[in-house]
Amino acid sequence: MTLLSRIRSSASLFRHLNPSPQIRSLSSASSILSPDSKTPLTSKQKSKAALSLLKTEKDPDRILEICRAASLTPDCHIDRIAFSAAVENLAEKKHFAAVTNLLDGFIETRPDLRSERFAAHAIVLYAQANMLDHSLRIFNELEKLEIPRTVKSLNALLFACLVAKDYKEAKRVYMEMPKMYKIEPDLETYNRMIKVFCESGSASSSYSIIAEMERKRIKPTSSSFGLMIAGFYHEGKNEEVGKVLAMMKERGVSVGVSTHNIRIQSLCKRKKSAEAKALLDGMLSSGMKPNSVTYGHLIHGFCSEGDLDEAKKLFKVMVNRGCKPDSECYFTLIYYLCKGGDFETGLSLCKESMEKNWVPSFGIMKSLVNGLVKDSKVEEAKKLIAQVKEKFTRNVELWNEVEAALPQ
Repeated sequence: MTLLSRIRSSASLFRHLNPSPQIRSLSSASSILSPDSKTPLTSKQKSKAALSLLKTEKDPDRILEICRAASLTPDCHIDRIAFSAAVENLAEKKHFAAVTNLLDGFIETRPDLRSERFAAHAIVLYAQANMLDHSLRIFNELEKLEIPRTVKSLNALLFACLVAKDYKEAKRVYMEMPKMYKIEPDLETYNRMIKVFCESGSASSSYSIIAEMERKRIKPTSSSFGLMIAGFYHEGKNEEVGKVLAMMKERGVSVGVSTHNIRIQSLCKRKKSAEAKALLDGMLSSGMKPNSVTYGHLIHGFCSEGDLDEAKKLFKVMVNRGCKPDSECYFTLIYYLCKGGDFETGLSLCKESMEKNWVPSFGIMKSLVNGLVKDSKVEEAKKLIAQVKEKFTRNVELWNEVEAALPQ
């Protein structure tokens, strides 16, 4: 069955569940996305409401209704997140037919989405749902929908293979599709293939991609070489990292902060945070300014190795040097501090994080609360719960249960 016939077949259910925009009133969309609202929602309000609902909705029919009511589009960042949440929820419950009804149905019922941009997005979303065969189907049948097939959709298909971790299929796509459809690979294509080789444990094969790029007069960038560096570190081939750095210098590609961050992160992942710290020291001595990403990788690395003192020192140095920790840095440090029994420092950082409106997950916060109680700081625990309930209303009932169990 072709893509067009599949779409027409699946779209009947989609249309039944989701009347066309022309015949649906704005108040109808508002009633689905925000039942308590008396006035029609703006496009942005609809997107936000849809995302909030899709994060927890499990009923496939309801998910389709929410997506259609919100008139989602891949042109908007929040809408792309909402699409992803919808597909993730459907796939989690193995509602694969509903995924097809959603993605193929949108192409059928929304002329504004019959474009390569949306097709590329759908190709990736199908892979996210572990439906890579549908990603390939869409790519191969684009012309039947009068949608252009360019390097954009090729790159989307390669990314879909990466999402699905089907490296064999990625290599086949790279070898066959450009010739079959007369598509010229670009920098993104080659970078995707370097990532394919590095993720599949064949980082050495990425040298052939660099050679192919240069034959096509496409200059490898620091990102190209960064992928190789991460791949070789992952395989424990540190000597190859030196070769890649030499290649960068030969080609006039800057070995800057981003490259050092990749090296530091790679070493931290291999439980070699002390070596990574030596790289930081080298950066500083050469006059290079590390950024918050640099420190974030190191803090996570030392935390995961159980060296909380070094992690705390780095956090202080980071702030003193004017680098602003992001939410992930706070959450990571708080999690490991609780794990290590340092609830006092964990509480201090938690308050600091919450002042920035960054609230750690329920699991992290519950661990901190229980730790404070263990340290006989029940009042501090109660104050923290009150603050969390105020800022993070979604888990109020769970917090009420935790609060009721506290010593009175």
